[in-house]
Amino acid sequence: MHFTFSQLMSKGHRFYIRKTHRWLGLLLGIQFLIWTVSGLYFSWTNIDDIHGDLLHKHPPHLSAQYNLVSPTVVFANAGIRPDSIHAIQLVAVLGKPMYRMEYFSGGKFQHVLADATTGAVRPAVGKEEAVQIAAESFNGDPVVESVTYLNATGSHHEYREKPLPAWAVQFKHPTRTVVYVGALTGKVESFRNSKWRLFDFLWMGHTMDYQSRDNINNWLLRIFSLFGLMAVLSGFALWWVSGKWRR
Repeated sequence: MHFTFSQLMSKGHRFYIRKTHRWLGLLLGIQFLIWTVSGLYFSWTNIDDIHGDLLHKHPPHLSAQYNLVSPTVVFANAGIRPDSIHAIQLVAVLGKPMYRMEYFSGGKFQHVLADATTGAVRPAVGKEEAVQIAAESFNGDPVVESVTYLNATGSHHEYREKPLPAWAVQFKHPTRTVVYVGALTGKVESFRNSKWRLFDFLWMGHTMDYQSRDNINNWLLRIFSLFGLMAVLSGFALWWVSGKWRR
């Protein structure tokens, strides 16, 4: 049996395209499955449930009858000379008006919480106060299961990249909710529950960021995205060179 040069080239092309497509499919199959499963969870789950919004009760508004001092009094009383001010907020902490102030001093980002009626800087939030703040923000039966003080968190911790130190107050609830209260801010920084933890795990696989979970510009994701494009293009090429209609 004799083959022309063009026939041999055509058979060689089909062989290498098919080989490339098969190996790309094997390499990408598991990751495609992860992308599909995580995408289904993201699209079929209520984002409010993931954020814990249904269990998050916001504090009541402050009365307008308070006599408030200027925020500059806080800096003067504390002997603070900020290089620049990032934010000043009037907030309610345990039913009292407080200034939550964020500023830069000596090149460092600083927090201070002060009584808005006297200008006195208050100490960091203690354990009992953290439990009270967390309970007031929890729209359910606030039965405390555990309280943990956090000085540091790892890149995979559910409270990563949030203000530290902080108190982690876990309640006895089917959602396994943990309320994180900033020790220096007196603020409920985040709600974390079982659905959020599953979301976070699937998000890690979806973005392929196995170091910090949140970087969608990592090289592993970029490389696999290119491989996915190659798999699709090789599939189209295989269909083109193998089509009976071309014969």
